[in-house]
Amino acid sequence: MIPAPIRVAALYQFTRFDNPQALQGPLLAVCEAHGIKGTLLLAQEGINGTIAGAPQALEAVLAHIRALPGCAALDVKFSAAPQMPFHRMKVRVKREIVTMGEPDIDPTLSAGHYVDPHDWNALIADPDTLVIDTRNDYEVAVGTFRGAVDPRTPTFRDFPAWFREHREALLAGKQRIAMFCTGGIRCEKSTAFLRSEGVEEVYHLKGGILKYLEQVPETKSLWQGECFVFDERVTVRHGLAQGTFQLCRACRRPLDAEALAHPDYEDGVSYPACIDERTPEQRAGYAERQRQEALARQRGELHVGAVRKPPE
Repeated sequence: MIPAPIRVAALYQFTRFDNPQALQGPLLAVCEAHGIKGTLLLAQEGINGTIAGAPQALEAVLAHIRALPGCAALDVKFSAAPQMPFHRMKVRVKREIVTMGEPDIDPTLSAGHYVDPHDWNALIADPDTLVIDTRNDYEVAVGTFRGAVDPRTPTFRDFPAWFREHREALLAGKQRIAMFCTGGIRCEKSTAFLRSEGVEEVYHLKGGILKYLEQVPETKSLWQGECFVFDERVTVRHGLAQGTFQLCRACRRPLDAEALAHPDYEDGVSYPACIDERTPEQRAGYAERQRQEALARQRGELHVGAVRKPPE
């Protein structure tokens, strides 16, 4: 039994792994040996993920990761959870650790300028600064920085096409661009992408929204709403306290009180924004999964269900 609160580590590092497949087995083994759960992604461009467990066990796994090539300065954001926010431990090898679909982008060579959370307010309050939220549309709907542009992109891979289409209007009268994301990884890629497109004065929030919510007092904050996180906490607020949203088990989007009260909401099966995205057969499958989870709870067991791909 892992004592509460559980420590959560959101981490990433852009570096060069010549053979990420060779790292997968040993990394999974050390996570499982210490009771760590979550998801870690490996690719030739580095490592990314969020894991959770007892503090000492988490430090043992982080020590293993920091010993990997180029990971000594691993970027980690810590928070706490009242209970384990993951059902299992997964270590996957992918083409990219965050999917943009621009193979020539290398954040280790061309990322934008880091901005400390305590300096972020002054930068984005400047009228000469264009502020862009690089996250997906359902994340932005939960919360964002005051005055930020919402690209309304369903996935991060849609960001390059959005910028190229709207570039002229976006840059009109602006001297610089400031971008942000949950933990910093999408910002590193998006600033590198903009620089590859010829935009030189590009900035991004160091440590992402999570570090800002941790370090900047709510009384001085320009953040509005909550921040979506990809685990069972669903959202976090200032001080990284757990938020108020729940998760739709069908589409993995966050649900507020209004959505939960809607006639189209059915626990684990559908909610208003996704009911038309799923077939009757899919919804029947979700309903059966909910039934199995309820039976498992009655037996005092954990039913983790089928593995579903998280949103990009």
